[in-house]
Amino acid sequence: MSALGLTACGGALPPSPAPLAPPGPPPFEVVRAEAYTPPAPPPETGADPILHSAGARLPEVRVEVEAWAAVYTADGGARFSAYLSRMGRYAPLIDAALAERGLPASLRYLPIVESGFRPGAVSRAAAAGLWQFMAPVARGFGMQVDPLVDERRDPVRATPAALAFLEELHQRFGSWFLALAAYNAGPSRVERLLREHAPLAVPGDSLYLVLRPHLPRETREFVPRFLAAAAVADAPTRYGVEGWEPMPPLAYDEVVVPDATTLDVVAGAAGVGEEEIRALNPHLLRGVTPRGREVRIRVPPGRGEAFAEAYARIPPAERVTVTEHVVAPGETLSGIAQRYGIRTAELRSANPRVQERRMQVGTRLVVPLVPSRRE
Repeated sequence: MSALGLTACGGALPPSPAPLAPPGPPPFEVVRAEAYTPPAPPPETGADPILHSAGARLPEVRVEVEAWAAVYTADGGARFSAYLSRMGRYAPLIDAALAERGLPASLRYLPIVESGFRPGAVSRAAAAGLWQFMAPVARGFGMQVDPLVDERRDPVRATPAALAFLEELHQRFGSWFLALAAYNAGPSRVERLLREHAPLAVPGDSLYLVLRPHLPRETREFVPRFLAAAAVADAPTRYGVEGWEPMPPLAYDEVVVPDATTLDVVAGAAGVGEEEIRALNPHLLRGVTPRGREVRIRVPPGRGEAFAEAYARIPPAERVTVTEHVVAPGETLSGIAQRYGIRTAELRSANPRVQERRMQVGTRLVVPLVPSRRE
């Protein structure tokens, strides 16, 4: 996974319920996401500057690429089939963004290496999302990252940011191999190694081989892994990867909610299951939109108008069915449940990963709100 900066931090919902000011008439808007339907196949523009570069043809690189291709297909391709299936959901979005920027089409395969095309993927270094952004880098590209909203997990927001970052790295280092290495290890590290080991060298992919022995192991393997993932994904049958079906391309209507709203309420108004809403909005970590401002929410395609009509009839006090509580010193689940007027069993059910005996100060609990407490 990528390692581009430090860990995330930020604000969230208040530790105890705060009064929600009833908003005025909501300015509903429905936006059809037609830009993310599958684009027409791009015309042939010649060799891919990454896959067909001189560096990719070097014997020592080819040996490692084939070794990684064998790793990807060692289990009969079952794991890689899952990558390709999930890729079907996001490839049209990525392909359109690549074409818009004029970047190498092979970069569509980078999320295979980064996340296996899982928006919820989180690395040991706290990189997150399809493109495995670290929090400081993500914020530098205008994404919101805090305990309530993490746009690194939103493919629609993270994809243009990731491609802008890759384009910036390529312009900075004059090499796609070095750009990929910097994407994984961080541009500062690559710049330092260039100063130490090749201060007067002409930019190019050959410099990657000069620096490679001095890079962390994960970064040394990163470019061969990417080339292998691209080779297998581009011709899966040749590598024995068969029997997979691509997921339908990402499609949705986009609607505006005027204030804090939980996703179960969104799902009810849209007439769909809550899991569908969560899948379309993976960046809403706590299942609720931020309070005090308008937020765009995605609902399944064709459900936007119905949502707007149903949501307008929901009283403001009933648009939030949960709140968040930050555990203070000396608190217990039973005491917190009593404070909010719910049963301890309900609080446990809403927080299945929290073990009461190991609960620490600062733990964030999701607290279901009974109707009498929603106001």
